[in-house]
Amino acid sequence: MFLPAERFTHTSRLQAAWNVIRAEGQTLPGGEFCPWPETALHDGGWSVYGLFAAGRAILANCVFCPETTKLLQHLPGVTNAGFSRLAAGSRIRPHTGYAGTVLRLHLGLVVPPGCGLRVGTETRSWREGHCLLFDDKIDHEAWNGGDGDRLILLVDFQPDTDKAPS
Repeated sequence: MFLPAERFTHTSRLQAAWNVIRAEGQTLPGGEFCPWPETALHDGGWSVYGLFAAGRAILANCVFCPETTKLLQHLPGVTNAGFSRLAAGSRIRPHTGYAGTVLRLHLGLVVPPGCGLRVGTETRSWREGHCLLFDDKIDHEAWNGGDGDRLILLVDFQPDTDKAPS
């Protein structure tokens, strides 16, 4: 079950700055990305570059992404955030998240053809410059059937902190 991006005010801020965010993510050396620690969830092709963990900036990493860091610091309720890379031909197996108090946002930065995300019974593809939002507690999986790496900005946030007016 995906949520409408326009329901949250911060999605428009991220989408407006997506080129800046993408540029910073693409300048990071590949060796600085760490494999996602739950190795049973993937085939070795999923890696991340963390910027925020447990609501705090990871200063050693944020220094290399100053504009992205500023944007994230001004978003309400951010708990975890960073760049998520999925290598060509890789898959993230079906799983559910642990946190019952956050929603997950993916901002598409580099999306080759053949990438997809299934949440519950719905499947979508990322689009560069656009956000996908979903409840991480719902069974989901992702894949990259393309020729290049998929890069997104992944943000976990508390859902009641930034709702757009109805």
